[in-house]
Amino acid sequence: MIKNVILCGGSGTRLWPLSRKLMPKQFLQLFDNKTKSLFQKTIERNSIVCNEFIIITNEEQYFLSLDQIEELSENSKFKIQNPKFLLEETAKNTAAAIAFAAFESNEDDILFITPSDHLIKNEEKYVEAVNKAKNFAKEGYLVTFGIKPTTPHTGYGYIESRIEDLGLRDKVLDVIKFHEKPDLETAQKYLKQNTTHYPLSTTYYLWNSGMFMFKAGVYLEELRKHSPEVYEETLKSYEKRRIINDNQIRLKDMQNIPDISIDYAVMENSKNIKVILCEFEWNDVGSFDSLIEEIESIESIEIDSENNFYYGNKKVIATIGLKDFIVIDTKDALLIAKKTQTQKVKEIVNQLKTQHSHLKNNPKSKIHNPILNSQLVVHRPWGTYETLIEDEGYKVKKIIVRPGKRLSLQKHFHRNEHWVVVCGTAEVQVGENKFLLKENESTYIKMGEIHRLANPGKIPLVVIEVQVGEYTGEDDIIRIEDDYERTH
Repeated sequence: MIKNVILCGGSGTRLWPLSRKLMPKQFLQLFDNKTKSLFQKTIERNSIVCNEFIIITNEEQYFLSLDQIEELSENSKFKIQNPKFLLEETAKNTAAAIAFAAFESNEDDILFITPSDHLIKNEEKYVEAVNKAKNFAKEGYLVTFGIKPTTPHTGYGYIESRIEDLGLRDKVLDVIKFHEKPDLETAQKYLKQNTTHYPLSTTYYLWNSGMFMFKAGVYLEELRKHSPEVYEETLKSYEKRRIINDNQIRLKDMQNIPDISIDYAVMENSKNIKVILCEFEWNDVGSFDSLIEEIESIESIEIDSENNFYYGNKKVIATIGLKDFIVIDTKDALLIAKKTQTQKVKEIVNQLKTQHSHLKNNPKSKIHNPILNSQLVVHRPWGTYETLIEDEGYKVKKIIVRPGKRLSLQKHFHRNEHWVVVCGTAEVQVGENKFLLKENESTYIKMGEIHRLANPGKIPLVVIEVQVGEYTGEDDIIRIEDDYERTH
């Protein structure tokens, strides 16, 4: 049995402003004519080689993952049956995340660890590499996947491997050492070394893909041996887990788990490693420079401009005298960056974290910098909402509730709400009273009143909500009852 363990966290910083904390890059539907996300393509690809799925994510992204799996199952030949979700209360890096999946598995189960946000092409070579790794994982090895480098890339880690005649022919190599992301001169030396073949050279350098395969019990034993604190603290947290149902587990008390990657915790220390030399096309989509290799630029008006990439919503983009630039336009943010320098987007995000006034961020709010958390359309387990207008003392939203879904039973301490139904039928509860609203009908909820909005119909319910009050932040919600057992 092979279980695909999908690492599905992410803060959405490297592709800001397209990706945000609540909509990181793996969920952006940018591929296959904007119909699929990297997360969906990961599941689709691994359905060929895996029997089960364990998805490690957080509470905010859980429902987004469910929605995209449901959408994929409806529109694809791949039917994903009952994936298991392990929901972390806080991110503690890959060593602990993989340990949780291993604790949740039988010791002889083979775990195929993959990120959720990589793009891979050439399915035949991919399946070949996975099957080769499976054979070595069955023998008790920790197997990693190394990508044959095509350029002296400084954004990837490298795996230094030992070449033997048989190993090179079979594309299975022994690992000598893991190397951090190098400078350009070092990366060039790595590629030059690769051009010298055995027996003149005994080493070969590969990009570190971040994919692994091993038995659950083998990983836990190696983790216990080389990083005992990670093992012990992860086990303590796992033993306190809260089982919501057969497919959803919430992990608790994670604060003492060391924040460390599998590379540092295990792979750099173990002597029991094989690396598969992979020749399929691979892109970690780690920056706009790598993203624009995979998607098309939109049409724009250019004067004395060339070699630019444009991504936008509905605005007309026009440039004069612009060369070798990337322009990313969203409803609430605009990024203009020189090509080859988009790795610095993280620096912009760091600056935004410290700024308040021009972001219209209320200092009372616990939700810091909304422009970093989400785009104006926010996904929830019951549907979506979009902020249309926001200013001091009021906010206007468009709320879409999916058929058969409902919001939590809740109240607010700082705002009143007006609801106008523009499409569908709404079931409204205010206090103990329940009533229906149809198109062009409205209601008013006073500050402090317990209330709930639901869609009992067969089509999406669309409501315009006007909030009025001294504070309209998203954290002014006191949940009395919630179908999705959200804690915040």
